[in-house]
Amino acid sequence: MSERIMAIVRARAPGVLLPLATTMLAFLIGGLVVALTGHDPFSAYRAIFDGTGITYIFPWTPSADKAFAALNLQQTLILTTPLILTALAVAFPYRCGMFNIGGQGQYTVGIVGAIWVGTRWPHMAKPEHLALALLAAAGAGALWGAIAGAMKAAVGAHEVISTIMLNWIAIYGAQWLFELGGPMQGPARDVPQSSEVVDSAKLPAIWGTLQPLHAGFYLALAALVVYYVVINRTTFGFGVRAVGHNPDAARSSGIPVARNYAAALAIGGAFAGLAGACDVLGWEYHIVTNDIAASSVGFIGIAVALLGRNAAVGILLSALLFGGLQVGTSTRSLDPTVFPPTLASNLSTIIQGLIVLFVGADVLILAVWNSRRRLRRRRAVSA
Repeated sequence: MSERIMAIVRARAPGVLLPLATTMLAFLIGGLVVALTGHDPFSAYRAIFDGTGITYIFPWTPSADKAFAALNLQQTLILTTPLILTALAVAFPYRCGMFNIGGQGQYTVGIVGAIWVGTRWPHMAKPEHLALALLAAAGAGALWGAIAGAMKAAVGAHEVISTIMLNWIAIYGAQWLFELGGPMQGPARDVPQSSEVVDSAKLPAIWGTLQPLHAGFYLALAALVVYYVVINRTTFGFGVRAVGHNPDAARSSGIPVARNYAAALAIGGAFAGLAGACDVLGWEYHIVTNDIAASSVGFIGIAVALLGRNAAVGILLSALLFGGLQVGTSTRSLDPTVFPPTLASNLSTIIQGLIVLFVGADVLILAVWNSRRRLRRRRAVSA
């Protein structure tokens, strides 16, 4: 029994230790950057950590600091919500052997779908209106993902290229919809933005009053559970994983490879579309054209999925890390006497970039390590 446990530990250890080592190395290099600016990296990281609001859950945090920590933690969880969903938009197709770079475009069309439904029918009952807006966002994202999936299934178009191009079609298309004179511009004719989402389509608040955490956080957690169950406990998930491991073998076994390609990207797009709905129905309530191009939620979701190794728990922890970094380095949360927030925002970007870089490197390191073990086995057999 102990040998079996040790075998499981050895098999799972790289998947846990390598992301931890990746994160620690990225923060170490980030600390060197802080030191080069003439600041104390330990004090800077402590201030950033305090700014995330995580200290709210610690029993030793003074009651006087609890209120501000609660506000920061609410912001961290608000930003974590779409990161979980856009990471799932990457993780699900990845299990099918595809790399979905189109989370940003799928997120954007999700916003459009949610606003289109959420700004209409103000007298509709809240549960039905909210459900319809969420379904519209998920459906729009699924359709956008399915376009790339259908192209891959029909003519073998590489999903990386097609999803990148679809990103810009979605971004520029949404800007056109909400710009001055656009078909979905709001009532303020001199402001390029959408109308306000009506109350019956807004996600309910679950914690806080100023800018409260909304129920989209529960939706993101439920999506993680759905992802885990579908991938690991269903026949469809087995087919998706089989195609991801070896599409030729899967095809020979009777698994519809083309259908799985289209379905996996459609499901990934639905997750990203829900991310857009959570933001616009949960706290933004409208969209400005400048915010459409400036948003990078879908791109950060790629880093979240990579660091989390496309596992449900890993994605949750990675999303919390990236969401906390964004909040902890903001001008509202970070004490400027410890570290300038303008530099801290760049530090956050540096750390995120380093994590993506090292995640790719740890895949290479793992491949070298596994080849070393295989070579050792061959030598043992030949001896």
